[in-house]
Amino acid sequence: MGTWQTFDTAADRTPIVDEALSVGMNLFDSSPMYGQAEQTLARALKGRRDRALIATKIWTSSPSEGREQATNALRLFGRVEIYQVHNLVNWPAQLRLLERLKGEGKVVAVGATHYDPSGFDDLCDLMRTGRLDMVQVPYNPRRREAERRVLPLAAELGLGVLTHSPLRYGVLDRAPSPGAIKAYRVRTWAQAVLKWIASDPRVSSVLTATKTPGRPTENAQAGDPPWFDADQRERLAALAG
Repeated sequence: MGTWQTFDTAADRTPIVDEALSVGMNLFDSSPMYGQAEQTLARALKGRRDRALIATKIWTSSPSEGREQATNALRLFGRVEIYQVHNLVNWPAQLRLLERLKGEGKVVAVGATHYDPSGFDDLCDLMRTGRLDMVQVPYNPRRREAERRVLPLAAELGLGVLTHSPLRYGVLDRAPSPGAIKAYRVRTWAQAVLKWIASDPRVSSVLTATKTPGRPTENAQAGDPPWFDADQRERLAALAG
């Protein structure tokens, strides 16, 4: 579950986290870029931190501020399962920090993210250094740039892939009729899109963000097999326009 624009609040998000955990959604992604999201997530996980996997990020060009962000995240979560350099901002300094924290056992996996395909060449260059365990990129039927470079390279190198923005970039604007997706064994177009992404074997996890009760359950149902084969994925992508 993502937390961008949904956990930057003083409101209690415990009910959303409760629902997510109850349906098997246990990976939560955040960042200092998302305002109060890390703090809100930590409050919502109080008393059951061991049931969750935390992915968060360092987002600053300043090495000293990067250390402060890491100190804050470790104070909130105790450890970080996936710690990423957000949008490659000063990645030489911040990756050294994350590698040190991994060596100290405070971080399990280190990675890097980029939201813009114009940054994928730089991301791929960093992937080839062998210093990353994970990457995170946008990916959905209307945003497929990651298929050309990032996903094949991640598969070649054995890296995990988190995908964000599954329902953005206009993918919901042209929702086909229920009859058009009936054969895909999903109830909604959003579920079809989420399953389209999850059916790519190179994708480790699909991050969806919500503050609406019931939505975690609906989204999680897209994570149930059977998966779409290559032909089904192409036909569904065509429906997305």
